[in-house]
Amino acid sequence: MKFNMGCGHNRREGYVNVDSAPESAADEVWNLEATPWPWPDNCAEEILFIHSLEHMGGDPDVFLAIMKELYRICAPGATVVVHAPDPRHDNFIDDPTHVRAITVRMLSLFDRQRNDDWKAQGLANTPLAHYTGVDFVIAGFQAVVAPEYEAPLKSGEISRDDLSRLARERNNVIVENRIRLTARKPAP
Repeated sequence: MKFNMGCGHNRREGYVNVDSAPESAADEVWNLEATPWPWPDNCAEEILFIHSLEHMGGDPDVFLAIMKELYRICAPGATVVVHAPDPRHDNFIDDPTHVRAITVRMLSLFDRQRNDDWKAQGLANTPLAHYTGVDFVIAGFQAVVAPEYEAPLKSGEISRDDLSRLARERNNVIVENRIRLTARKPAP
């Protein structure tokens, strides 16, 4: 199965489109903050959160429950695609329904191998994979650059290092983060 979670009006063919709003384009109306989810273990080969996960789990316990359910329904090797506005962009800041910053560094806290490495090194990173029993590998990441920085980057006027520095120092440099996760789990 393929899921388009928090689909809103962005229905995708070939996916089970899920949203909490009855007015949406959902095939199934379900509040994803309500756990457990109604789908069986290991049923999903692909799950999309396209500008939706940042609207869920303002309470940390709720967010961790969402991540546990996400992992539970993922088949071994399933792909999870997350697109979310960068938390330093006005698109994130200006929407009062955005309750959770979604970054690649935050999602890396759900990688068991990284948790093991941090533990071995005595680092203080929160080992959420250990605490929740999930294991997602960051399989890909793309930062979508704001148009006013894209041309100088392409022309070589600014380097990737310059862009990284600017993104740490300024708002509105990165528009959105596109993150691809893989569910690392044994076959059932």
